[in-house]
Amino acid sequence: MPDSAEQLRELIHAMPTITWCGLPDGSIQFVNRRWAVYTGLSLDVARGQWRTAIHPEDLPNLIDRWKVIRGTGECLGVEARIRRHDREYRWFLFHTQSVRDSAGQIVRWYGSATDIEERKRSEAQLKMIIDAIPQMIVVLSPAGRALDANQMTLDYTGLTLQEVQNDDFRMRVFHPEDVLRLRETREAALRGTGPFELEHRARRKDGQYRWLLIQYNPLHDETGAVIRWYATATDIDARKHTEESVRSENQALREEIDRSSMFEEIVGSSAALQEVISQITRVAPTDSTVLIVGETGTGKELVARAIHKRSQRSAAAFIRVNCAAIPQSLIASELFGHEKGAFTGALQRRIGRFESANGGTIFLDEVGELPIETQVLLLRVLQEREFERVGSSQTIRVNVRVLAATNRDLQVAIAEGRFRQDLFYRLNVFPVAVPSLRQRRDDIPLLVEYLIERYGKQAGKKLRSVSRRSLELLQAYDWPGNVRELQNVIERAVILSDGDSLSVNETWLHRETPTTAGPVLSINTHIVDQERQIIETALAETGGKISGPTGAASRLGLPRQTLESKIRSLGIDKLQFKRRA
Repeated sequence: MPDSAEQLRELIHAMPTITWCGLPDGSIQFVNRRWAVYTGLSLDVARGQWRTAIHPEDLPNLIDRWKVIRGTGECLGVEARIRRHDREYRWFLFHTQSVRDSAGQIVRWYGSATDIEERKRSEAQLKMIIDAIPQMIVVLSPAGRALDANQMTLDYTGLTLQEVQNDDFRMRVFHPEDVLRLRETREAALRGTGPFELEHRARRKDGQYRWLLIQYNPLHDETGAVIRWYATATDIDARKHTEESVRSENQALREEIDRSSMFEEIVGSSAALQEVISQITRVAPTDSTVLIVGETGTGKELVARAIHKRSQRSAAAFIRVNCAAIPQSLIASELFGHEKGAFTGALQRRIGRFESANGGTIFLDEVGELPIETQVLLLRVLQEREFERVGSSQTIRVNVRVLAATNRDLQVAIAEGRFRQDLFYRLNVFPVAVPSLRQRRDDIPLLVEYLIERYGKQAGKKLRSVSRRSLELLQAYDWPGNVRELQNVIERAVILSDGDSLSVNETWLHRETPTTAGPVLSINTHIVDQERQIIETALAETGGKISGPTGAASRLGLPRQTLESKIRSLGIDKLQFKRRA
């Protein structure tokens, strides 16, 4: 060790590195000969005017950092360019170290500057290469703080490099839900030394969030410690939406499998049913909206499925929504989805049924039960093919075919203000009226045979016939519950049958009548019979024609739709009048 200040100074002069010594207040006490030789300045000038050798663009940052460490005593590590004697600037890394006395007070500052020009050039070349890569790349510190980013990252996010380097970079770019969800996973992975990957939603400069796959690859030093992380981002938004769609379709499929269908085929050969099949055949290949009307239990959903299976969308999803089974406060969320926090209980984002049915068909059963406010949203989807999730302002466009069904008289609902007339016209592009079972009694033997085979297999029984008396009872009954009621009767008969012949108990087919309402029922029955007789007379006189100036509706002074509804509710077979004519 040198035994005097002069010997220490001579030792510093002999160092082949730019070195200097400063006083506690930060003023430069002396610089070594290497500094003077390199800059071409004398020792005195170099000591007093050292700032003139620093590149003007780098000087403010160097001075600011120097002011900070004078108060803290921390080591300074900052990069700046020094002008060489031939007036060429080269990059140096400045290091400063404090020396303290026994009381802990700073008594000297010693500093050095190491030439890093070649490293900076290599970094610049690497930066050019990285900027040319058509993929987002961010350089991170070992702790995961952003240090640098390539041009594509800046273009994608719309941020400056300084904004990327800020501590709030992740919260500004990544979706807050994903940052919180993956925070512990990311921090644990950064403490390791191996590559890992995460999936995030990142906000593009236009404000839209898209899914990215972020792959983290480490750079190690000679000891194996991580000195940098290189994070590359790949856009996987299309893949994520496809996955969500598949999950939604699978969920819908599981719901359909769990929910037993009424029957699997359209069974029957009656003229009324053949008319429906003809309509299905004609409308299925188109993309027209279909309104299926009919009493409860007639098989309206079966008709909707048949239309979908024969359409160009048959390979895509068929999503069924029972509008009557969902609380009115939740129907909009069910149809159009919602964002997290949109209402109490919305703990995460949910994809709606329309979004799940994109590219396929959505079947709105019991559409007459929709509340008025939801009818407005449905009307927009039918007109514009777009909607917003509940709690969101982002418009979502869909390509969905809409099939709707109801057992209500929508014309009456319109008159009572419970259904929008403009929505009715949008839905009623191609109406299909499903006949009641009493309108196609000739199909009952075929349906019974089909249902016996179906429920016989489920019960492990081999039933070969049905008694003549039972068949007569089934054909004579008016079936207010239609095919669904017939299904229940046959299932019960199969369960109770002991031999190979099925029989039906006559008491199963008697509707109960309230004893307290006898007189009222008698009056109502008389009115209904009288109304049926008036309508049948008008149909007979017009040869079964309903619309037009010579039709039954005009003769009775009723709107065509109202007369059609009454014919259906009374179970009148209007085709018989056409055959007679």
